[in-house]
Amino acid sequence: MPRAGGGGTSSREVIGALSIDRIVASLETGLMRTQGEALTAAERRAVATFLSRTGTAPTTSTRSCASPGAAVRPTAADWSAWGVSLANERYQRQGGITAAQVPNLKLRWAFGFDGENAAAANPTIVGDRIFVGSGSGRVFALGLADGCQHWVFKADTGVRAAITIGMDSGGRANAYFGDLRGTLYAVDAMTGELRWKQRLDEHRAARITGSAVVHDGRVFVGVASAEEATGAPASYSCCTFRGHVVALNAATGDRVWDTYMIPETPSPQGRNKAGTVLMGPAGAGVWSAPTIDLATNSLYVTTGDGYTTPAAPLTDAVVALDIATGAIKWARQVTAGDAYTMACTSADTTNCPQNAGPDHDFGQSAILLPLPGGKRILVAGQKSGIVHAFDPDDKGAKLWTAEIGKGGMLGGIEWGSSSDGTNMYVPVSDITFKDPIALGRGGLKPEAGGGLFAIRLTNGSEAWVARASACAGKPSCSPALSAPSAAIPGAVFSGSIDGHFRAYSTTDGRVLWDFDTATEYTTANGVRASGGSIDVGGPAIANGVVATTSGYGQWGGIRGNVLLVFSVDGR
Repeated sequence: MPRAGGGGTSSREVIGALSIDRIVASLETGLMRTQGEALTAAERRAVATFLSRTGTAPTTSTRSCASPGAAVRPTAADWSAWGVSLANERYQRQGGITAAQVPNLKLRWAFGFDGENAAAANPTIVGDRIFVGSGSGRVFALGLADGCQHWVFKADTGVRAAITIGMDSGGRANAYFGDLRGTLYAVDAMTGELRWKQRLDEHRAARITGSAVVHDGRVFVGVASAEEATGAPASYSCCTFRGHVVALNAATGDRVWDTYMIPETPSPQGRNKAGTVLMGPAGAGVWSAPTIDLATNSLYVTTGDGYTTPAAPLTDAVVALDIATGAIKWARQVTAGDAYTMACTSADTTNCPQNAGPDHDFGQSAILLPLPGGKRILVAGQKSGIVHAFDPDDKGAKLWTAEIGKGGMLGGIEWGSSSDGTNMYVPVSDITFKDPIALGRGGLKPEAGGGLFAIRLTNGSEAWVARASACAGKPSCSPALSAPSAAIPGAVFSGSIDGHFRAYSTTDGRVLWDFDTATEYTTANGVRASGGSIDVGGPAIANGVVATTSGYGQWGGIRGNVLLVFSVDGR
């Protein structure tokens, strides 16, 4: 599970900084779910009310937009989905900002979310609006010019995935997004009115972290889970969740097909040493947005690790499905035997699978790209620190691999990469990554962690490496790059766990622009807000602005609660 290890119980001070809604969400669907399962809904809210110092802290803009604005109709100039295109390149060719203008970027406006650690979602930009979800479950449509509020929609729990703006078969523009309870929503992109909602998985740990993809009247989304965490206690019958991909009618929400990455239904597999019945097989969550290949009518997903031994064949794999039926065409597993739960790093290891694996999920989408000479390539980075390249026209045959990081539970390649068709721009999260100088001294040094790698698509070689800068003096110092990168012609943007948001030259990796987001802001909606770690969600670039959330410090980073929007000279 990406970003699932190495955590711990948050301090009383950290929990107190969260709103009541955020604590309730954590007790119901987050890392505190184990504690919350024994409580009624009323009891969970009572506990949250006692713990929270901020109260309900509603994020309601005091300044609504003066006019409804232009009709929402996504175009090629927008950032209308997590990956921009169906190929998930995260590359905007006509973003309204040139590489030469990047050094002149200045903050245009900031928007505050309710409660700390609420800022994890990748923004979406369409026309004159920015769409973004939050940890409280509130989804916002904001004016691109000044952050005024067009509408706000309250989902049942947190929304961490990017909002996808797409057209249904009736010609209506909808905002599609999933929540951390496994529910998918479609709301009117102009008004925020609910069109439909569908619970895609009844498992208590199910969640949607990857963004939906809309194509030809259908919406496609993967389902993952937090059972790797909730399954850790010895009293839990670990484990029963199976990752899957669902296709729905974009206009009605009716299911078209539903394909599980583990076809077998979990069944009893004996007992652990505490006497609890063990279940399996389980795992193979789909954490990221699917990739669509129109040439072969295929849909590609990447999968997570297994929770039970033996790990299923489609864990830690790239899987190709038929876009019409959901039938699996081919699959390539890259790490076999990777069965893991958070019990493996806990004091009580009872529910750690025997011969536990390294927790080397795929947390990012595969990118589909053309190569010189007419061939094509499918590339994806893994938490092992390895980039894998597959041939989509030869049943996923391996073309090359590039080992660029040490890897680990919180290391390797986490949430997303980008590509301009020449290089793949890969953020590395390692705190201690493979630094030749450090290795020559006989060890790895913590300050060497992180970096942005430009990998040539033709052969997997390094075009350049931008080492992350030291972050001495920060309350939580880590130069790790975990969030997805995003690119325009000549520049690639990447945010760091230490709160820095940088743009690099795609030619040689030199820093073109550097903004420290970890500070307090006067916000467009009047909510007190500060920035912090940039993690999980990456930037969006379109229509003359660059936008990112800042403050997701779940894993030892800097907590905050802000959306930041930059433009040339702040205009």
